[in-house]
Amino acid sequence: MKIAICNETYRDWSFASAFAHAAEAGYDGIEIAPFTLHEDAFQISQKQIEEVVALAKKYRLEIFGLHWLLAFTKNLNLTSPEQATRVKTADYLIQLAKICRQLGGHLMVFGSPQQRHMPAGMTVEQGNQNALDCLSRCLPAFQEYSVTLALEPLGPEEGNFLLTAEWGRQLIAQLGSDHVKLHLDVKAMSTEKNSIPSIIRASKNELVHFHANDPNRRGPGMGSIDYAPIITALREIGYDDWLSVEVFDNEVPPTKTAIESIQYLKNALAKNPTLAG
Repeated sequence: MKIAICNETYRDWSFASAFAHAAEAGYDGIEIAPFTLHEDAFQISQKQIEEVVALAKKYRLEIFGLHWLLAFTKNLNLTSPEQATRVKTADYLIQLAKICRQLGGHLMVFGSPQQRHMPAGMTVEQGNQNALDCLSRCLPAFQEYSVTLALEPLGPEEGNFLLTAEWGRQLIAQLGSDHVKLHLDVKAMSTEKNSIPSIIRASKNELVHFHANDPNRRGPGMGSIDYAPIITALREIGYDDWLSVEVFDNEVPPTKTAIESIQYLKNALAKNPTLAG
């Protein structure tokens, strides 16, 4: 099990300073929010990409993927009733897949609740069909770039589309592609009726990525969630990939979040030896 941190945790820090601190704190990897490079992915330059890759190599951090894919974008929406908008959204995701591969990554976490929110009057069935139409347009590019899109269920306070892990699993089954799988987030799972360990176990066949945080929007161990049952459930399903720290509370200094989160996760993993390390 490897531990990563999302780069926007460091807010307005330079990439060099953020990567240096993450490495010093003991992280294995870094997860990139594209807007930290540019709010328009089509404006991210090759020079920027090369600089970030060089920094990751310098600090021995693996860039394995992207998240917050559509944050700060305009006129993009996964469930839009307008085909032109869905095509534009698909084109943007394809561009991100290209960037992900250039950075050395293989994974893109699709959260972006505002850019998948269903308009008033749209049924869940219509929203699903529109999302499937949009994502289907991306599949050839995902395959070309060897990138997997990980759908992220989010709680009802975030929006009205893809609210549960079960919903995500159903969409994945309908797409039927090895390049679209499931991402789970502790904060989001805390809004579901089922327990977090039971959600993890039910998602065994689809789960490819995991965000560690707390319902209070802070890092793991900085709130009420006990990770012991979570780690046990991950061990039971054979998950051996990334635990990536993602937080939303900007009141906590990045240094405190980074250090306390990794210490907590390492201690939790140490209590489950088959997952440790």
